[in-house]
Amino acid sequence: MTRASVAVLVLALAACGKKQEAATPAAEGPPPAQVEREGDANLVKVENPEKFPLATAGQHNAAPELNVTGVVSPDVSRTVPVVSLASGRVVEINARIGDEVKKGQLLFKVRSSDISGAFSDYRKAVVNEQLTKVQLDRAKVLFDKGAIAKKDLEVAQNAEDSALVDLETTAERLKLLGSDTNHPTGIVDVFAPVSGVIIEQNITQSAGVKTLDNSPNLFTIADLSVVWIVCDVYENDLPSVKMGEYADIHLNAYPNRVLRGRISNIGPILDPAIRTAKVRLEVPNPGLMKVGMFVTATFHGVTQDVRASVPATAVLHLHDRDWVYVPAENGRFRRLSVVGGAMLPGNLQEIISGLKPGDQVVTNALVLQNTVEQQ
Repeated sequence: MTRASVAVLVLALAACGKKQEAATPAAEGPPPAQVEREGDANLVKVENPEKFPLATAGQHNAAPELNVTGVVSPDVSRTVPVVSLASGRVVEINARIGDEVKKGQLLFKVRSSDISGAFSDYRKAVVNEQLTKVQLDRAKVLFDKGAIAKKDLEVAQNAEDSALVDLETTAERLKLLGSDTNHPTGIVDVFAPVSGVIIEQNITQSAGVKTLDNSPNLFTIADLSVVWIVCDVYENDLPSVKMGEYADIHLNAYPNRVLRGRISNIGPILDPAIRTAKVRLEVPNPGLMKVGMFVTATFHGVTQDVRASVPATAVLHLHDRDWVYVPAENGRFRRLSVVGGAMLPGNLQEIISGLKPGDQVVTNALVLQNTVEQQ
């Protein structure tokens, strides 16, 4: 074989090796992945779908509502502190916290040394006034006879006037301390300034009592004929609350009793932690409301919303949500999430969102749900 023939044979073998290498599957890219999609979990198919009757959602006009919680509080303008103008020690208590008292009713007694000092000043004023009166009468007689000048009469008159002022001042002080000028005593009676209920008591038997700088108050009396409901309303819900409008008050203790309260104040400052404003309602108290009670206040909007209404059995409560079944194509049913509202007359339920009037729903959603689970 010649050298030329050998060179041609080598080139031919090299070309065949390259073709085989190019045809090797390992050198090619991976094939595309096949993805299988799962079916819609809310789309179900049952045998004999005609066994599940349908109902058409009706129309219900309702005003939007906002429910918030609140606490019963006394009206500050109807709350009166009880103080003692005489310092001393409590010797008798005639009322307790929670008692209903009338104006002028005896609350407690205080033994005070202030009375002795005030009565001493009063007696001195009486004696001094008696002396100045005698001197004034004498001065008038002497002036009439020309024995003294007019200026001396004026000095005597001025002394009598000053003595009368001192007498009136000391007598008034005794009266303010709760004592009688004719029968002075060291025991001071403290009476209720207004009628109401005692909501605070900070004295006990033999406790010491100061004067007007008492802190806290000895007693606090509140007129609970009208009370406040203080509610927390979130920032996003404030447009639903208007001054002067009314709200329904539901007491937790009396769920079947509904009261009416008027919005008297909307707090100008938000709580920075929970982003709520204090909304105050004024409510006449029929005698059921106690200070500190929890209530639910329902605010009603002015505009009417059009909502759907369906049979109560068409709403399925599952996993803390509300569902309805609506017909789908090919005899199947689709489960829809809705927001259920209040119960309506005729065993109907309001649907706030998720369904519109005219839509068809399965009349008994629970029966359909049980059938689906058994398949």
